[in-house]
Amino acid sequence: MNQFVRVGLVGLTAVALSACSVFDTEKINYKSASKGVTLDVPPDLTQLQGDTRYVVAGGAVSANALQSSQAAQAAAPSSPSAANNTLGDARIERSGNQRWLVVKRPVDKLWDPVRDFWLENGFLLAIDQPKLGIMETDWAENRAKLPQDFIRGTIGKVFDGIYSTGERDKFRTRLERAANGDTEIYISHRGMVEVYTDKTARDQTVWQPRPVDPELETEFLRRLLVKLGATEAQSKEIVAEAAAPRQTTRVTTVGNMPVVQLDDGFDRAWRRVGLSLDRTGFTVEDRDRSQGLYYVRYVPPNADKKKQGFLGKLFSRSSDAKPPAKYRIAVKAEGSQTNVSVLSSEGAPENSADAQRILKIIADDLQ
Repeated sequence: MNQFVRVGLVGLTAVALSACSVFDTEKINYKSASKGVTLDVPPDLTQLQGDTRYVVAGGAVSANALQSSQAAQAAAPSSPSAANNTLGDARIERSGNQRWLVVKRPVDKLWDPVRDFWLENGFLLAIDQPKLGIMETDWAENRAKLPQDFIRGTIGKVFDGIYSTGERDKFRTRLERAANGDTEIYISHRGMVEVYTDKTARDQTVWQPRPVDPELETEFLRRLLVKLGATEAQSKEIVAEAAAPRQTTRVTTVGNMPVVQLDDGFDRAWRRVGLSLDRTGFTVEDRDRSQGLYYVRYVPPNADKKKQGFLGKLFSRSSDAKPPAKYRIAVKAEGSQTNVSVLSSEGAPENSADAQRILKIIADDLQ
């Protein structure tokens, strides 16, 4: 379909949205956009060419893989660990605006159910790495956000595939083994929105990042609780009982070096920083919990580009954009508190403008 018709449909969707207020904003119905829309994502969200140590093996996981997995599970004999799907072995913990799931089962007993969970919810998996404990969905559209009015009911029957909300979401799930054998499950959201490059002409659109949605992350954690054995009523109750947020983070200076200081012990701080890095778009290449280190890539903004904000620069693919830089994010316990600092790729303390910017991004997300 040509650009004119595509943009016209975007405009038609906007008109319908403004004209109709009767649609269920709570409903979630995702459909992968991988075959219909290509998003111009930032270079930091893809693997660097030549850095084969972290190249993702295999391609996207589809619903066919889900059916095969379910058939294999049905044929396999059940085990006591796999059958333990009661609410009593799972809970939601909260710190600030972050929530995560704690399940009294080993990671290898949870990987397949969590993987199936995303496939059942309409996503494809672009990353499926059990050894790293990370899976990530492809970009997908929440079709439940489409207006349910006369225009949608009439045109949507013929052009449903191109009737778009103008939004795409992807989710990263990270499973970590706790010292006591439990598994901690983190879900982080990334969002994009389609906007007109010229609001007057309305003849061309581009994709831009939109804010992280913590409540959407919580909703998928709740749904995952149901997948793991809770009822709808139980899952809603346990989410509602999660502790209220409190101020636990500040940016300060220790030894003439900037740090993010958390009023948490190491274990909780480690979890929170890892989730924050997932949320804010850093590529975590490796992590060493015993040393308290995350190895990350960061795309610095290009100061020479004009008329673009920070996110515009971050999502630029222009030839003069700065290449990703590698850093270490150090998480170090200091009594009842924990300090987070930025180190160079060689492990030396960093006090550069980029290091301070990285700490501010982490601190803002941890609030």
